Amino acid sequence: MTDSSDTPLTIPDADVAQAELARHAAKMAKIKAARDKMMAGKAGEKGLIIVHTGAGKGKSSSGFGMILRCIAHGMPCAVVQFIKGAWDTGERRLIEENFADICQFYAMGEGFTWETQDKARDIAAARRGWEKAKELIRDPDIRFVLLDEINIALRYDYLDLDEVLTFLRDEKPPLTHVCLTGRNAKDALIEAADLVTEMTLVKHPFRSGIKGQPGVEF
Repeated sequence: MTDSSDTPLTIPDADVAQAELARHAAKMAKIKAARDKMMAGKAGEKGLIIVHTGAGKGKSSSGFGMILRCIAHGMPCAVVQFIKGAWDTGERRLIEENFADICQFYAMGEGFTWETQDKARDIAAARRGWEKAKELIRDPDIRFVLLDEINIALRYDYLDLDEVLTFLRDEKPPLTHVCLTGRNAKDALIEAADLVTEMTLVKHPFRSGIKGQPGVEF
């Protein structure tokens, strides 16, 4: 008794398989032609304003993924953290210990607002972070600036949204990318951005009593 998988295709079966391969090839050729036509009209370059927001996990993680891409491409970049300054995160350790020559890292926050319980102190920390961010963004040699958790500072009005938007519009060099992360991004920021991604919360282990895990959360 032979295994059916070892049974050679009959001529009709072979014809069907060949026809299916041909249909697939024709379909992919049409998709490629459409993509090539679309890409032919997209030759411009622009420094993007990027927003990562939403209740789901992954906003900062995605921002740091872009930072690592910049490092790999030899593009000078910088990080300003507005909330997580007191945290010993994996990304901070990696960048400061291995890539400080190409990526500047400034942890300007003092923890989440419910931890400091001092609004004046939070506002002062946010202002210091924003002043450093402006300095970095103005530098034409820096190609990408990650403003991690700045949306939280904007949400609580620790920073003036109009000031931030005006600066990005008027003073950001044309080819500099700026990524702003944090939940509850304000509508005006979303409107001004070139690229917006909303992380949707489906399930999170914190709700099951599991604390943040190294390598996953920080």
